[in-house]
Amino acid sequence: MPEEKLAPPRATKNVRNSLGLEAQLDFPPVFNGIDYLVSVVDHLQPDTGGTPRDIKYAVLHLQAAAEVLLKARLVREHWSLVFRDPGTATHKSFLQASFESCTTTTAVQRLRNIAGLAISEKDASALKDLAETRNALQHYGLTHNARAVEARAATVLDFLLRFLAEEPLVPALSEDEEEAWAHAAEADLDKVRDGVLAIQSFVTRRMNRLRGNELKGAEDRTVYCLECQQPALVLDDHGGVCHFCPIEWSASDLLTVYRFTDDRDAPGHDCPNCSCPTLIERMSFADGKETLYCTSCRARPVPADLGSCNGCGRYWPWDTAHPDTGQILCLECQERIRREESS
Repeated sequence: MPEEKLAPPRATKNVRNSLGLEAQLDFPPVFNGIDYLVSVVDHLQPDTGGTPRDIKYAVLHLQAAAEVLLKARLVREHWSLVFRDPGTATHKSFLQASFESCTTTTAVQRLRNIAGLAISEKDASALKDLAETRNALQHYGLTHNARAVEARAATVLDFLLRFLAEEPLVPALSEDEEEAWAHAAEADLDKVRDGVLAIQSFVTRRMNRLRGNELKGAEDRTVYCLECQQPALVLDDHGGVCHFCPIEWSASDLLTVYRFTDDRDAPGHDCPNCSCPTLIERMSFADGKETLYCTSCRARPVPADLGSCNGCGRYWPWDTAHPDTGQILCLECQERIRREESS
């Protein structure tokens, strides 16, 4: 599916006639975005959706909805902001919809930095993940677990519903026009809200069942799965298994995905327990504690208990600090210094 183009600020004849509004009002993109959201909840209903085709169109249409609605808000700020390079924007190109628009991630950045919108890191991350999933699905035929897509989609759907409620996506309207707009959009938005509640209810019921069964007693070994964003990934000697998706993760997969770096070939930190370069930072466990985690020895060092080795910079326990100087040295650096002093 090609990138969704944002229509210039004029209404189609059918929309204009149904609302009794003038042609220059910018309604089509917003109605288009809401229609995409209706399609998403239709494809993701727990009782009727979930087929491979449902998942495909849910991802494609959710990304299209996010793109259209975010850029509609950018147009309200200034029409040039939807151009990939606002410095080359012309009003003629905008009116003809003949331009390369910015990415969804860039739209979020501009809404934050220029329009001053308070889009949380969680919502921004969910939108970024959705865009990457759509691109992988569209260009490489990526397949995704239905339950993971449902859970992740619920987060984006919830954000977009709040976004529609809080942000001005259409020009200033008269009282009569506002009433016409609300009447035309409310039925579809009600359907989307009901669909989101059904998906969220499914996620809640499934997580409650898992907490009483597969996840019971494993809170100190359970983390959030980055695939479905649920606290259902139980770590083990080989990596871990998410009981919500369910997806199996190898130890190398965990190290690649959870280490929070764009360098996929970079190793983790050296573990102070086993010295392997497989220590991951900022792992949030279901027991409520955020600790480090080593995929090799499965140790969970607490960040507050660790300092940095003054010799090599690796994590090392504070309680090994020299009583007089406060200097911390790991075992390898201590050995290196002894060799240097004896030579």
